[in-house]
Amino acid sequence: MTRPRLGRAARRLACLALLAALAACSQQQPQPASWHPPANPAEPSATASAAPAPAEEITLAFAGDVHFTGRTLALLKNPDKAFGPYAKQLSAADFAMVNMETPITDRGSEQPKEFHFRGPKESYAAIKAAGIDLVSIANNHTLDYGQIGLLDTLDSAKEAGQPVVGAGHNTEEAYAPYLTTVKGVRLAIVGMSQVHDLKEQWKPTATRPGVAMAFDRKLAVAAVKKAREQADVVIVFMHWGTEGQSCPNGEQKTFAKLMADNGADLVLGTHAHVLLSDGFIGDTYVHYGLGNFLWYSVSKSTDTGLLTVVIKDGKVQSRVFTPGVVSNNGQPVPVTGNALKAVQQRLEQASNCTGLAPQPRA
Repeated sequence: MTRPRLGRAARRLACLALLAALAACSQQQPQPASWHPPANPAEPSATASAAPAPAEEITLAFAGDVHFTGRTLALLKNPDKAFGPYAKQLSAADFAMVNMETPITDRGSEQPKEFHFRGPKESYAAIKAAGIDLVSIANNHTLDYGQIGLLDTLDSAKEAGQPVVGAGHNTEEAYAPYLTTVKGVRLAIVGMSQVHDLKEQWKPTATRPGVAMAFDRKLAVAAVKKAREQADVVIVFMHWGTEGQSCPNGEQKTFAKLMADNGADLVLGTHAHVLLSDGFIGDTYVHYGLGNFLWYSVSKSTDTGLLTVVIKDGKVQSRVFTPGVVSNNGQPVPVTGNALKAVQQRLEQASNCTGLAPQPRA
């Protein structure tokens, strides 16, 4: 079950008012942020569970990569405000999720790779204060400090009461979906990485901790099918793509189709350090890249944002992307005016290369 939050309904109303104000800032809003459902409802997926999904409407919020190292360490001095203005939208959602790039450890040895990150246990306090329900740790930094670092991350998450997905003590645990129920709607979330660096060394085995890897298609398909059997809504949260590229690569497109064909209702992810765009494969919603969110240093882009998705009858009814910028202290901040128009224009360009349909199958 999700953690109870006091005053959540009131915060959600405030969030919707904020979204409406931002949407009014520009009439050049690209299709992904202004889409509405077609007149006819989407056809149910052929792999959907036999029981109909509850009719309750729920709101899901997703953001990109989060680091608590470098300049963002200072934000932990006041964890209640670490995520800045976006915390209101994250908390207002019925379920919120990000990707956490910093393993939580002060032990282990640096692995043979270029970048190494780690953060303190206080990171969880900031995540929970922002209303984030789940973090994916299926990425190319979770084992920066080896198996010791990963095990410390898992132990500290359990100690803090912070759910994580996408890595575990063994293969079964790493690929296991995170299950929760929101307003009677059963959610199942699978986290996986499609980054090539050290993929063989970092994959889990029956006796070795590791990260769930998308390269093993048999395990990936089994994971999403297992999630489908247990939930009304199945979400696959990926770490994938080509750094600096706002167009999805072939691996992303192929894997998104594979997940859609096997029961995923939403497929989305992070890693490229730039924003990518979204659309539909049949009635499966896909967002190829949410960019950096709370970011430790300079990067390929300062564009960021928060994706809010409304689900009803087990399918995406609408979505809104609230653009922002990563500020000088690493904190994400929504933008307006010319800055908003600039991000929207880049998103519109990115939408031209997704190969996705703008609306679900009718």
